[in-house]
Amino acid sequence: MNVEILIDADAVARKAAEIIAAEARASVAERGRFIMAVSGGRTPWKMLRALANEKVPWEGVRVVQVDERVAPAGDPDRNLSHLRESLLEHAPLRPEQILAMPVEWPDLDAAATRYAMTLKQIAGSPPVLDLAHLGLGPDGHTASLVPGDPVLNVTDSDVALTGVYQGRRRMTLTYPIINRARRVLWLITGNDKVDALARLREADTSIPGAKIHRDHAVVLADQAAAGTN
Repeated sequence: MNVEILIDADAVARKAAEIIAAEARASVAERGRFIMAVSGGRTPWKMLRALANEKVPWEGVRVVQVDERVAPAGDPDRNLSHLRESLLEHAPLRPEQILAMPVEWPDLDAAATRYAMTLKQIAGSPPVLDLAHLGLGPDGHTASLVPGDPVLNVTDSDVALTGVYQGRRRMTLTYPIINRARRVLWLITGNDKVDALARLREADTSIPGAKIHRDHAVVLADQAAAGTN
């Protein structure tokens, strides 16, 4: 796992945008498409705004969600609201190029099954993401793969539901599809991540994040998360 420590969250966002743009150009040149899964968080929204200024073959890009809170459309808790704001207002991306998790469906199990089918339609069977962007919580969770939740044991589906975590149920990509990704890009910022980042680097599998495969992973962390500021 390649780890790069940068001065602050803004530098992490800019570097991540450069990496994503390069991966997108290579993927579209080789396969005619670039399928990127995006997590939520303040630094990722900066990353996506920075990405709008990079050279990206936007017509070949599809953006899917790593995870989403079960909440109504437009709710500020929704990752989708920030994802659309960050990309659609700054990059030449059409709304239909962002594929939202259908967390508004009354039948959430059916919704998860439908999203898994959508991923197969755009990324093959089994679906292979070109890039999965991940964050890391202070408790070691990534995506919505949270400590102690049965979702950690899901191996027969690429999309699953969690129990209530921080007040909301979540829909999330599971380990199998994340671990099939051609590139995993971690963005880890803030001094509340020092312990979790150390455990990730040590491959401490008692935290959910450390169960993500490391061989195609790049970690961009700021000095605060690395404990060096």
